[in-house]
Amino acid sequence: MKSHNLIIKAIVRDGTLLEGIGKVSFLEAHGNSAPEEVVSEYVNKNYNESVLAAQLSNPENIYHLIYHMGIAAGYSKMMYDTEQIAIPSPNVTKLERLYLLKDFYGLGLGPELLNYNIELSKKMNQAGMWLFVWKENHRAINFYYKAGFKIIGSHDFKLSEAHSNPNHLMFLNY
Repeated sequence: MKSHNLIIKAIVRDGTLLEGIGKVSFLEAHGNSAPEEVVSEYVNKNYNESVLAAQLSNPENIYHLIYHMGIAAGYSKMMYDTEQIAIPSPNVTKLERLYLLKDFYGLGLGPELLNYNIELSKKMNQAGMWLFVWKENHRAINFYYKAGFKIIGSHDFKLSEAHSNPNHLMFLNY
């Protein structure tokens, strides 16, 4: 069966598209993780076209968009050779974002995008992939468990100077 999905590398001109997907998907997954003004400030600071254009211009940040039947459904961001103190190998990939809009849940796009990133990481001779996930995001935690990730630690993710969310550190060893 032919897939109706397409994964492409994001480029600087995709900043506006990433901004829209990032804001909506972050709010869908984390909107109730902190007071509304804290979440709003974080989203506006981190998901705007100028920040994303700067990140897309940096070759260390690898962004991919996934399209379903011609519609942008989500994106990923990863970085190779990103050391994590809890992981003995320096050759590991950090999966910083894997966002999918809620309208596209249940279509297999999340696993497809994750597997695409894992395969790219393996081709770059990485020893594994690590990420942070909010401890209350049970859907995401189960998603990563199914993919073979294990919880190996914790991290306080700063949304603002006054608010942090407890996160799991998860790792997939190749």
